[in-house]
Amino acid sequence: MRVVRYLAGGALGIVLISGPIHADGAGAKSGYVPTRFSVVDEGTAGKPDVLLVPGLSSSRAVWDAEAKLLAPNYRLHLVEVNGFAGTPAGPNASGPLLVPVVEELHAYLVANKLHPVVIGHSLGGLLALMLADKHPEDVRKLVIVDALPFSGATRDPAATVESMRPQGEAFKHAMLSMSADDYAAMQPLMAAQMVKDADAQKLVAADSLASDRAVVVNAVMDGLATDLRPDVAGIKTPTLMIYAYDATEQDPDPKQYEAAVLAGYKPMPYVILVRIDDSRHFIMYDQPAKLDAALEVFLK
Repeated sequence: MRVVRYLAGGALGIVLISGPIHADGAGAKSGYVPTRFSVVDEGTAGKPDVLLVPGLSSSRAVWDAEAKLLAPNYRLHLVEVNGFAGTPAGPNASGPLLVPVVEELHAYLVANKLHPVVIGHSLGGLLALMLADKHPEDVRKLVIVDALPFSGATRDPAATVESMRPQGEAFKHAMLSMSADDYAAMQPLMAAQMVKDADAQKLVAADSLASDRAVVVNAVMDGLATDLRPDVAGIKTPTLMIYAYDATEQDPDPKQYEAAVLAGYKPMPYVILVRIDDSRHFIMYDQPAKLDAALEVFLK
């Protein structure tokens, strides 16, 4: 199941921002209605735009603390991918997921005449990278939180889409054949691998359990088939890449993961790498103050 390690994510939470601009799940002003995700707008109208994309199985509430921090000075667009965290799957239930989501993000930004900072965690970070790669005119700045250009390189720098295919197929078979009870029992174990904070582990596990299993499998398989390592050298968007480092973690080895981060982003011309210690994958829960400080410096 370790295929999911750096694509997984999920959290429930209470929306902390008051006074939404609109919260209709679409671009109300433009009339554009995405089918692959919904968007809730928060923050301050007229301020610079920030688009926040959560990771695998995550609700938009994973960004609650960052939304509270940014709301006075930014207009926020909080994305949630359909099929995650209890939302209806819609067209994400079958077939490719990542490219269609990226194209709808592009359409949403164009329809609403937005040129935002895009912040993505985990699978959301991969989506953000793909958006900056395919539609560089869409993105003013990029913030990637604990995501690699190719998730298969987490342990093996020589991994390729082809070499990861057997692991992906094994993961797919295991996930889809697992009983409901076994699937539910697995969630707390996976959550503990991805976040140290005990309360946050419950939130991560709950959102993962509420997610549509077919959509989760589609997203993981799509991620393993997406290798942006050859493309990052051409991404000229100013980028902050924040990654977790937990010296107590054994799988994957933290030094090995850090090596994959450094190698994956080395060709990128305008990237700043920030390591946050004593944190697992959900940095926003394990080290919120350090994450927020890095964001504030970069966004100024």
